[in-house]
Amino acid sequence: MRHRMVSDLMTTSVVRVRRDTGFKETAKLLAEYDVTAVPVVDDDERPLGVVSEADLLRKEAGQLDPAGLLPVLHPRPADRAKAEAATAEGLMNSPAVVARPQWTVVEAAQVMERHHVKRLPVVDEAGRLIGVISRADLLRVFLRGDRAIREEISREVLVRTLGLAPTAVAVQVVDGRVTLRGTVERKSLIPVVLRLCRGVDGVVDVASDLGCRIDDSSADDSVAAPEAGTSRRAQLAP
Repeated sequence: MRHRMVSDLMTTSVVRVRRDTGFKETAKLLAEYDVTAVPVVDDDERPLGVVSEADLLRKEAGQLDPAGLLPVLHPRPADRAKAEAATAEGLMNSPAVVARPQWTVVEAAQVMERHHVKRLPVVDEAGRLIGVISRADLLRVFLRGDRAIREEISREVLVRTLGLAPTAVAVQVVDGRVTLRGTVERKSLIPVVLRLCRGVDGVVDVASDLGCRIDDSSADDSVAAPEAGTSRRAQLAP
């Protein structure tokens, strides 16, 4: 069981600009390659920052309305400087928030969320640009087929990781929604099973119809284990 890595999903043909690339050339590259942002790199291909469509639009938003119908904006000094910038160095958001190719999709998603960015330049051990990972790239894990998800849960999670018998728990997956039916030895194992299944790439939701042979969550240790072949769920049924 392993999460997909940034290296599995990133784009390796990266459009990039230099710090002295002009405003119009940057805008032209965004349109030509149908991308919404480009990393700015130094002479050693190390990311310095990122220029996005939003950064370019500040210049347009800062213009006065010829008809005088729109209110005049009063941007912050930093935003005003970006609106007046003519090169990528002045336009970019810096320093660049970067990812490593060995990161999992979970790590990359958490960094994007923490820094409120939509993409991350990916760098090698020397800090050189080797790719870009975007939100859209991370969402591709949800395109995994139901069969692949079911096989990973059955083989990697239930059998290999938790040591359950192959027939102990039946796994059904429809559109990424997982349903588990069967019996495990102890009740305390059920939340572990659910947590691990939710962590499988491509899983949207997990529903459980799991029973147990021993309810080890009870403070009363005098409760006898049910006879072999009978689940705790069946024993407690009216």
